[in-house]
Amino acid sequence: MGERKYVHLMFLAGGMIAAYVFIQTTDWLWGFFAKPDAMWSFFLGVGGASVLTYLLWRSPRVFSLASEVVAELRKVTWPTRRETTQAAVVVIILVIIVSIALGLMDMFWSWATTQILT
Repeated sequence: MGERKYVHLMFLAGGMIAAYVFIQTTDWLWGFFAKPDAMWSFFLGVGGASVLTYLLWRSPRVFSLASEVVAELRKVTWPTRRETTQAAVVVIILVIIVSIALGLMDMFWSWATTQILT
């Protein structure tokens, strides 16, 4: 089965996300006209998401695109834990430095406008 199992799992996860979105959308739209019935919203949402997921899964074009995505993700060189930690530390330090600089500029601008306007 190999890479195809990841494609099938991708469609399953996408179908579950689509079901959640469809249920919430059905509740929202139904709420404009009456109090939404949770059971009907659930069945309409899951049914719509199931039909959409099945149609996309059976489409040769979409399935081959998903297979290509999985194949490309296999080629990605993911960073190590150490590299990720180092990058996160650099980002946090830069955010602190920029925050201090912006705070000092804001204090100066506040002082300058007070001097000019009073």
